[in-house]
Amino acid sequence: MWAFRLAVSGLSAGLVIFILVIHRNDSMQSLFEYAKESEVWVAAGFILLLVFLIFKVRVPKMIAKMLDDRAGAIAKELDEAKRLREEAAAVLAGYVQKAAQAEGEAAKIIADAREEAERFAKETRVQLRQQIERRAQMAREKIEQAEHAALDEIRALAADKAAAAAEKLIAKRLDEGRADKLVQESIKDLPDKLK
Repeated sequence: MWAFRLAVSGLSAGLVIFILVIHRNDSMQSLFEYAKESEVWVAAGFILLLVFLIFKVRVPKMIAKMLDDRAGAIAKELDEAKRLREEAAAVLAGYVQKAAQAEGEAAKIIADAREEAERFAKETRVQLRQQIERRAQMAREKIEQAEHAALDEIRALAADKAAAAAEKLIAKRLDEGRADKLVQESIKDLPDKLK
């Protein structure tokens, strides 16, 4: 407001000084001659209008009030912008913190997955070794069983062959009388053997 008043006062003083400079050497009569000029009346009317607007209507006060209101609105907008900036900074800090936490969790998940994979690989190796050992043992047992079966079969064949050979040998050397004697002795020994 004071700037507007200063500007209007400066303008008024400038017009007065301008008029005085123009008329400094002229007499009063030349002043009346200037009064006949329309430009002088326009200037005087303008000055009177400015004085009326300044002192009666109080235009500078209205302009100052409008400027103050505008400055207040701008201050509110600046405060709101500052508040929004602070909120945005807080939100950004929150997102940065969440991102850091997410990175930490991701690193932990990756480390856990690696540990789990290593543990699974070790368990798988142990299970595979055990399975190979079981199958090898089963194969050894089957081989042993096959060997025993083969030996039993060979023994049975050998016993059959030996019995057949003994039968042939006994049949050649044993006559009928001697065979009856052996049968009678076997019958006598039978009760002792059955006990």
